[in-house]
Amino acid sequence: MVRKIAAAAIAALFVPVVQAAGWEKLWTFEHGAGTSVDGQTSEILAFDSLNNELWVGGLKGVDILNAATGSFVQHIDTTAFGELNSVAVRNGVAAFAIAAPIKTDAGSVLTYDTTSRSFQQSYLVGALPDMVTFTADGRIMTANEGEPLARPGFDTIEQRGSISIIDTTKDSVTTLGFAGYDGTTGLGRVVTPGSKPSIDWEPEYIALSKDGQFAMVTLQEANAVAKIDLLSQQIVSVTSLGLKDHSLPGNELDTSDRDGPGNSQLAGNYRNAPVFGMYMPDAIASYASGGKTYYITANEGDSRNLEDFVDGEFNEEVRVGSSSYVLDPTVFPDAAALKANSNLGRLTATTSGGDLDGDGDYDQIHIFGGRSFSILDEDGNQVFDSGNDLEARLFAAFPALIDDGRSDNKGVEPEGVTVLELGDRTLAFIGFERSKESVIAIYDVTNPTAATFVDFIVDADSVSPEGLSAYEFGGKYFLATANEVSGTTSLFSITPVPEPETYAMLLAGLGLIGLAARRRRG
Repeated sequence: MVRKIAAAAIAALFVPVVQAAGWEKLWTFEHGAGTSVDGQTSEILAFDSLNNELWVGGLKGVDILNAATGSFVQHIDTTAFGELNSVAVRNGVAAFAIAAPIKTDAGSVLTYDTTSRSFQQSYLVGALPDMVTFTADGRIMTANEGEPLARPGFDTIEQRGSISIIDTTKDSVTTLGFAGYDGTTGLGRVVTPGSKPSIDWEPEYIALSKDGQFAMVTLQEANAVAKIDLLSQQIVSVTSLGLKDHSLPGNELDTSDRDGPGNSQLAGNYRNAPVFGMYMPDAIASYASGGKTYYITANEGDSRNLEDFVDGEFNEEVRVGSSSYVLDPTVFPDAAALKANSNLGRLTATTSGGDLDGDGDYDQIHIFGGRSFSILDEDGNQVFDSGNDLEARLFAAFPALIDDGRSDNKGVEPEGVTVLELGDRTLAFIGFERSKESVIAIYDVTNPTAATFVDFIVDADSVSPEGLSAYEFGGKYFLATANEVSGTTSLFSITPVPEPETYAMLLAGLGLIGLAARRRRG
C-alpha cells in the first residue's frame, strides 16, 4: 500500500497541471534599412517548424528570421504583386496574401517552399485578402475584405467581401460571397446606408474548428461571425454578436480623453455609462474544451470612414457631443449633461445604428469595439466576455501604459489573439494595439465560461502587437509577436508553472517515501 501511495506521489511530478505561466523575452528584431529592407514593417507572422524560422510579413514582403537567435536570414520582396497583408506556414509551404495595387481588383495568394524559399504558385482570390490560413487537409483560405475605394472626382468603387478556398491539388479556387443574405435582417450590421450584405460585409480573420470541418470568420464592421462548412464549401450561418451594455457592472469604460481638470486627460476613469458597444472582433483563434470547439475573439472595433480619403464621402463616425448627433429626449432627458466633454461628449459613436424607431434621433448610443475578448461556442454564441478586465487590470498594474488619448475611441483596442496548449490547460494571449508599450494579456481559458487572468507580458522595446503566434518546438513553448508601430518582432519563452496542489502532493508523497524507508530500516 505504501508503495502504491509513493508511486502516486512520484507520478504527480509528471502531471502537466498548469495554474499560470512564466515568460521571458529571448530577443527583439528591428526590421528596416539597418537589418533587412528599407520600409519593411512587422505585422503578421508564422512559424516554420521544419527550419525553426519565423516568416514575418510587412509592407515590403516577408522577412525570414532564425527563431533560435533572432537573426535575419532572408527577405522575399512581394511589392511587384501588391501589398502583402498576411502570411501562413504549414508543412514546408508558406502562403502570402497579397492585395492588388488597386485594392478593389482581385487579390492573390503566392506560395513558397520554406526550405529553398523558392516561389511555387500564384492563385487569384477575392478583393483585398486580409488574412490567409491553411485548413487541416492542406487547403488555403483567405478572408477577403473587399473594402470600397473612394476616388477624388469619381464615384466610389464598391467591392464585395468574400472568402476564398484554394485546393492546390486541383489548382482550383472557390470564392464564397454573401448574396444569399441580401434581404435578411438582424444577422449582421449593414453600415453604408442603402447597401446590402453582399456588398457591405467585410471578412477579416479566420479560425478553424478542431475537427477540421468548419471555419469561423469574423465580419468586423458587421459585428458578426460567419460559419463555413469546409466539406460543402458553403457559408452555413451568420451570427450577430449583439451589443455590450456598458451600464452593467463589470462593463465599465473610460469615455473621454478630456475628463480631467480643465479638459485635461484623466486615465483610468472607468465607470458605467448608458452606451452599447459593438464587439467588432478583428482576430479570432480556436481551441478545444470538453470535446467541443470554442473561438476567442479580440474585440477591437472598426468603422467605415471614406472621408479620410475623399472629402464628402461616407463617414459613420460622430462624436456624441456633436450637434448633428441628436439624442432622443425621452430616453435621454439629461442629454445636455451627457454631451459634456467630461462625460460622453468626446466618445466616438456610429450614425449607422441606435435610431431604433427611425425618427432621426438616437435611442441608443452605439460605439465601436468591446474593449475586451470574448469566447464563442461552435455556433458563434457568446459564452464569456472579459468585460472591463483588460483595461482595469492594466491600469492597476501599469497605469503609465494606458493611453488615455484613446479613451474616447476604442480603449486599448484588443487586436491580436492566439492560443497555446500547456498540458491539460489552454492559455490565450491577447495583444493590445493602443497601449504605450507592447502589452499582451495572458488568460487561462481552459474553462470557456470562466476564463481567468494569468499575467501581462510587457515589452518596452515594442509598440502595437498585431500578429501573435504561439507554438511548441523541441519540447519548449514560445510566443512570437509582430509589432506594427515599432516595426519589431519579439520572441518569448513560455514556461508552465505547477499548481500549489502539485507541490503539496509531491511533499506528502516524499514524506510517505521517507516513512516507508524508516519502517524498512526498523
